[in-house]
Amino acid sequence: MYLKFDSWSVFDQEHINLIITFNLCWSLVFYFSHLFEIQRDYTLTQSVKKVVIAIVWFIAAVSIYWVSTKSYWYSREHIFYTITLFSFSVIGWRIAFIYFLRYLRQRGFNFRNIVIVGMTEMGQELRKYFSVNSHLGYRFQGFFDPQTNRNGVVGSIKDVHDFSVQKGTDIIFCCLPSLYNIEVKNLIDFAENNLIKIKVVSDLRAFADKHMQIQNYGTIPIINISSIPLDDKVNRVVKRIFDIAVASIVMIFILSWLIPLIGMLIKIQSPGPIFFKQLRHGKNNQDFYCWKFRTMTLNVEADIKQATKGDTRITEFGKFLRRSSIDELPQFINVFRGNMSVVGPRPHPIKLNEEFLPQIDRFIQRHAVKPGVTGLAQAKGFRGETDSFFKMYGRVKLDKFYVKNWSLFLDLKIIILTVISVLRGNENAY
Repeated sequence: MYLKFDSWSVFDQEHINLIITFNLCWSLVFYFSHLFEIQRDYTLTQSVKKVVIAIVWFIAAVSIYWVSTKSYWYSREHIFYTITLFSFSVIGWRIAFIYFLRYLRQRGFNFRNIVIVGMTEMGQELRKYFSVNSHLGYRFQGFFDPQTNRNGVVGSIKDVHDFSVQKGTDIIFCCLPSLYNIEVKNLIDFAENNLIKIKVVSDLRAFADKHMQIQNYGTIPIINISSIPLDDKVNRVVKRIFDIAVASIVMIFILSWLIPLIGMLIKIQSPGPIFFKQLRHGKNNQDFYCWKFRTMTLNVEADIKQATKGDTRITEFGKFLRRSSIDELPQFINVFRGNMSVVGPRPHPIKLNEEFLPQIDRFIQRHAVKPGVTGLAQAKGFRGETDSFFKMYGRVKLDKFYVKNWSLFLDLKIIILTVISVLRGNENAY
């Protein structure tokens, strides 16, 4: 209020209603986002991300109120100041509070007593991890193992019950290589009857780089190691809405006047069509026609030979289109039609795919999602000709990372990095 109106007391009825709405919206978002729960196992990035997501929902709720009530008399500058300062304040407070909790835990406060059942390799690594990361606040009380004569073992598995009750254990980590059902059941029954959490540790390090998901087939739990974020229907809907919104904006405000202008200049330099349409592989390796502004003279090698530096097939105007990446803009038509996404692995010519598919492990995983107008690989500098195994391997590695770690925030980050890369120019864009 002070920044906009130069006063602390501009509180007419309309602004009082706005203050009430802001506080009500944030209270509801805070509650349903479970921001009151601070997970000690979360990294700082995970904690901040959770707050940022809540703020996005808060802004959406305020926007819905603003549009639905047609409250256009409110100062947009005032609302912008409020949301911006509020967002930085909430994020700053959460970061400060997390560091304060870590400080307390390192000083011996706000801790959880734990025991580890099974002095296995995994159990000892877990013990070392808690020791190194003292800010998590886990106080180790001892190992329990069938071999009670081992150094560091407090007692056998049967001794866990009495020890945990007497010593006030909060969490039991079960790291035995194999457990009979009766032993598992007894430990779980004991823990739940004494309000002690129990966590079973399994050696799944071979799949550490996978996104694992537990699925239940009847009463049989199955670990799905092929799960990706865009398998989730909600995520697919969110990404599709984002794609349609961005593609619509580009087509209405840019392509509507750019296509006639670019088309005229293309025709002046070289006879032929305005667009170059090439068959490429999309999601699930399905074929589709990828659209671009034509940058070459008509030639029989367009589908089989990549553009190279100093390629005589490229027109003078085509060189400009390629350097500026304007030649890629018609692909927003592909995005609107559903063949492509704004962000995703770039679609390669089919011949290029066939060449590198047998050479690069899990190459095909980049086709688990829709290809994009831009992608993580392009944002990181892997643009242009892929004339070597190293270049293609680096591109595919980033594509696979994107597929496994997709989020709307990652898409936005890639778009920003792409814009910066285009403005700076790239020596590989030819």
